[in-house]
Formats: sequence, C-alpha cells, structure tokens
Amino acid sequence: MKGYTKTILRVNLTTGKISEDHPDDAFYTHFLGGTGFIVHTLLTEMAPNVDPLGEDNKLIFALGPVTGHKVPGSGRNVVGAKSPLTNAYGEAEAGGFFGAELRRCGYDALIVEGKAAQPVYILARNNQVEIKDAQHLWGLDVADAVNKVQDELEIKALRTAAIGPGGEQLVRYASVQNDVMHSAGRTGMGAVMGSKNLKLVALKGSIDPPAHDTEKVQELSKWMTANYKKITEFPWKWGTGPTMVKYEQTGNMPINNFKGGPFPTIANIAVQAMFEKGYIVKRPTCYRCPLKCKRSVRVETPWNSDPAYGAPQYETLVAFGCNCGVDNLEAVIKANEICNRYSIDTISTGVAISFAMELFEEGILTTADTDGMTLRFGDAEAMLTLTEKIGKREGTFATLLGEGVKIAAERIGKGAMEYAMHVKGEEIAMHEPRYKQGMGLHYSVHASGPDHVAGIHDEKVASNLPAWEEIDVPEEISNLELSPRKARMLYQVGLWRQLCNYLGLCAFIPYKKKQIGDLVEYITGMKMSHWRLMKTVERGITLCRLFNLREGFTKADDVLPKRFNTSPESGPLKGVTYDPSKHEDSREVYYQMLGWDGEGVPTRGRLVELNLEWAEQYLPKSA
Repeated sequence: MKGYTKTILRVNLTTGKISEDHPDDAFYTHFLGGTGFIVHTLLTEMAPNVDPLGEDNKLIFALGPVTGHKVPGSGRNVVGAKSPLTNAYGEAEAGGFFGAELRRCGYDALIVEGKAAQPVYILARNNQVEIKDAQHLWGLDVADAVNKVQDELEIKALRTAAIGPGGEQLVRYASVQNDVMHSAGRTGMGAVMGSKNLKLVALKGSIDPPAHDTEKVQELSKWMTANYKKITEFPWKWGTGPTMVKYEQTGNMPINNFKGGPFPTIANIAVQAMFEKGYIVKRPTCYRCPLKCKRSVRVETPWNSDPAYGAPQYETLVAFGCNCGVDNLEAVIKANEICNRYSIDTISTGVAISFAMELFEEGILTTADTDGMTLRFGDAEAMLTLTEKIGKREGTFATLLGEGVKIAAERIGKGAMEYAMHVKGEEIAMHEPRYKQGMGLHYSVHASGPDHVAGIHDEKVASNLPAWEEIDVPEEISNLELSPRKARMLYQVGLWRQLCNYLGLCAFIPYKKKQIGDLVEYITGMKMSHWRLMKTVERGITLCRLFNLREGFTKADDVLPKRFNTSPESGPLKGVTYDPSKHEDSREVYYQMLGWDGEGVPTRGRLVELNLEWAEQYLPKSA
C-alpha cells in the first residue's frame, strides 16, 4: 500500500517518551485516515468518562491518504479528542500547510498524551522529534509565539499548529491555529492542547510521500489546476460568503441569536464589501491549492486589524454580524482577528455573545451580572469588548461565557436555556435549520455537534440533482420539508459530505465524485469504489456513536433547541417551523438507515456488516 508513511508519532508529555506505531494495512484499509484514525484511537485507548481537560485525554492530529500529496486540496488535517465543550467525541479540521508538513516529516498522525509539567512545544524535523521548553512563549498571541519560535530556530517556512491565551486559559471552545490564520475551530481542541501545557507543534519536513501511480496523480492535478475556474466561481472568486444577501432574503441567515426576521443592511457585512472597500491585501492559499479562497485584510480605523490573522469567512461574518445584530464590517473583521489571535472559535464566540445580548434585552441579565457591560443587539463596541474578554478569560461574566452557552445557561438559570442555541453543548453553526431542515436533522444527530461542513445544504442538493447522480439522490425535495424522504437525502448525501474528513481533502475543490475515488486509488493502490468510500464513513459514524453512547449520550441528546419549533415573528421564515414530531419520525428513519435501533444504538448486525465485530464490547450493557 502506497500513499501513507505507515508511521504514527506518539508523544507522551508526562513521561517525555517519544515513540512510533506502525499499523498494519488493515488499519489503513478500514479507516483511511482523519476521523477514522481519531475515533478508533479514542474508543480503544481511552477509558470511559475521562476528564476532557485532564491528563488522560488524548489529542490526535490525523491525516488522510490525500494529505501532503501534490494535488489541489491536499492540505487538510483533522484534530480530535474528547471535547471539553460537549463531553462527546470532538474534532475540528483546518487547512494551511501543517497537515502536509506532518506527512513530509514521515507521519500519518500525531498522538499527544499526558500533560507536561511546564509549557512545552513539540518540534519535528523530519523524524527527529523533540519536546522543547515553551515557558517563554506562554501568554503570547498566536502570531507572536510562532514568529518567536521561527526566529529562534532559524528555520524558514516552519509549519505550526498553535494556541494563544484562549487555549491556555481553557476556553472550552478554543481553537487550534494552523499557520496562524487557518482555524481548527470547533469543539474546543485548543483547550485540550492548553490543558496539556502544549503551546504549539512545529514541523519542518522534506520527505515526499510515495504514490502508487504518480503519473496519474499528476495528470489529475494538472486537470484541476487548468479547469477549476471553468467549473465554478466558488470559492476562488470571492471566498465564502458571496450569497449572504440572497440568504437574508430567503431566510437562511441567522439573525439576533437565531430569532430570525429581516436584516436589510446585510450587504454592509457581505464578503463583497471587503473587496469594494479595498481591505483585501493578500489572497493566501493552502498547500498545493490554486483556488486561494482565503483572504488577508488590513483595516486601520476605527479598529486596527493585523492581516496576519486572515479575514472573516462566511461563518464569522454571520456569527459576529447579523446574528449579533451588527452591520459594521470593520467590527466583524476585528472580532475575527481577536479570535484568531487568542485562538477561540469564531462561531461559538459569536453565538455566546448573541446569547448574552438576548438575555440582557429580555431582562434575565443586568449590568450587575455582566461586569457592568450593557449588551444589546447591534452594539459593535460591546461585541468587541466581550470577544476580547472571552479570549483573555477576563472578568466573571466573560469567563462564564467561555464555558459555552449550555453550561452558562445552566448556571444563570431563570429560563436562560431557552435562549442557548446549542446541540450537545456546541453552539449552532450559521445555517438556519428552519430553512435547511435536512441540515437541522444533521445538526441534531451528528456526533460532534452541529457541524455545517459535514451536513447537507438542502436547497443546493435539490437544485443540482445531476451533480449527485452517482450517489442516487432520486428526486428534488424542498429544503423546507422534514420527512423520511429528507432523512434519505441526509443519509445518501451526508455520508459523502463527511468523506473529506477521512481523506484529508478540501471540500471546496470541484472534483467530480469519480475523480475522488480515482485519486485515492492512484495514491494508495487500493481498489476504490463509491460503495467502499461510503462504508468507510459509515464505519466512522458508527464508532463515533459508540463513543458517545459510552460517555452517556442517548437519543434524547439528538434534538434542536425549542426555538426552532416556533416561527420567527417576521421576515422570510414567518410561518415556517421545524416540527418536533416530524423530527422524531425522520430521526428514527435515519437511525434505521444507519443500522441503529430505535434508541440510536448500532445493532450487532450492522457492526458485523461494517467489520466492527470487535466493537460489540462498547455497546450499552442494556442493548
């Protein structure tokens, strides 16, 4: 088998031991990479109910078979652990160059165990690995820490995964920043890194991974580089966010903590405005990618923003923009910079602030609760002040919000949970589940919480059925429909949507579905088919379910906040609800399609069918 290095690096920060694992071919065949590697490790090597911020949690940086190979979109890696935000399976993904460099150092994954007595960083120069003192880096912002290490080591183009003060201070939704500006934002992986006193991982490699058929890999790479602009304008022309005005008109745009309604000034914060105002100073890219969907912006007034931290993408523009009632582009750009500087997730931070704003407007919170801050929708200054305080864990109230909206609502009481927009403890991403009801079903059942990247965008599937012919999506279904038919769409399309997290491949590259299978075959030499790829994803989803069941989760956790069961008072979604009875019916059908029983527990037959007989030991004892 080609494509992989067949080596996993293991670093124990408690003992200082550095070792290597060499899995057999069956491990790679069954799990491919990314999510598959992570959940297998967490389930088989960790005891139940470990403290996510304790020494026994494991932090895993995992690559897929495509990562680091010379094709567009091969710069992705997944980082996973038990989530401190949800206490469930947690993972996040990022681009940049870090993942490719880990493979160029000779590894398919890095497993970090234990906890260092003092702040440290891990340095790998090819297969020469060291644990180095980082006490002088602790407390530094992400870019300052990375620049300091690069200067000290005198290594050009050092590739890094780092945390800032947010990760150090254990904000439960802290991110891991690849190469400063690429965020692995969700589920609090930066907090796990901080809990281990690990400031950053620094890599410099020179080992090109071997491919089974290098010539065919090169042919496919050249084809995509020559044709991507002919296939789509997304995302190379604007990056993410060019449809924000349309989304506001149709109802997909979360507004004022998902209350809904109109937001007529949405164009003020749309991505096009960054170009029109001349804020774009650079179009950065990821390893081997011609699309350059990322942006770096410079704003000098009224808030100075450092272009090293990139620019807000769609989710960030919405989370700090209309979902906080803010139509000030400069403020949203600054909020993005603060989050990347401190390493905190922009989605969770924005939702936490919108939650606080609504509680204040409802009278549940007063200035006595908020450390003197007045919090109202539309207040850009208050939004920025609170973002900074959360990143620093400064003040009682900001520290509470850094726990996530679920824990904050539990502690506040007084009906605050009604306003906490989360699933399993993770704040909901910036796609309105009343408008995309298949996405809503996905939000509710997904193991790591409401992940928009792994879910289906209903209206795009329905309007572009020919693109899904290889998956056998049989008919157009309204994005507002929630039904067994929609569960079928989620099953068929949703498996494919999660595949990139196993392959280490960017979902934005417009490969045809057959080309992706071919690419994996050209790289690894494994005979590949759509069926085999989908079974790999099902295998991972099933193991993630077993992990969550072991941690105490049940089907009662596979729900959306009650807010979505009611209609917005105004705006394009007036009269539209997410029906809880239809949710229960569709969820049961989706369970059955995955081979789970009525309680959401995988059946023994499905474990056998997926070649997971060994995992029967992790089924709930009552099953």
